[in-house]
Amino acid sequence: MPRITPNLWFDTQGKEAAEFYVSVFPNSEIKHVMYYGEAGPRPAGSVLTVDFTLDGQDYTAINGGPDFTFSEAVSLLINCADQEEVDYYWEKLGEGGQEGPCGWLKDKYGLSWQVVPVALEELLKDEDEARAQRAMKAMLGMKKLDVAALYAAADQT
Repeated sequence: MPRITPNLWFDTQGKEAAEFYVSVFPNSEIKHVMYYGEAGPRPAGSVLTVDFTLDGQDYTAINGGPDFTFSEAVSLLINCADQEEVDYYWEKLGEGGQEGPCGWLKDKYGLSWQVVPVALEELLKDEDEARAQRAMKAMLGMKKLDVAALYAAADQT
């Protein structure tokens, strides 16, 4: 089966964004930068695409111009092992961006991320429906997700 590589459309900040993402995630690197040539449509020598890897997942950033922007219709989910990871990614990716509800944020480039502890899925799939619903209700009232608060809410009776 062929690999699927998400392509992220930027105006002119593709390389800057790729360098930022690579600095945030472990086991990440810029693999290749391609530049516009004389054929255009953007100035020769300006960055066209950047191929990069974030912890084993390939991406391409393309500087395609201002015609398209990111929306919450597509987001990247980070399954965080614990609160420490939630805090790290929330702080790094949220810097200069915008916090949203339920563990969502937009980074400074407008790309949406879901910073979610794996504990949330475990709580929401709990066989005790009332416990799962208490966790859901708590999550709906949060911006950055708080693992201890999610468990506390789930375990209230």
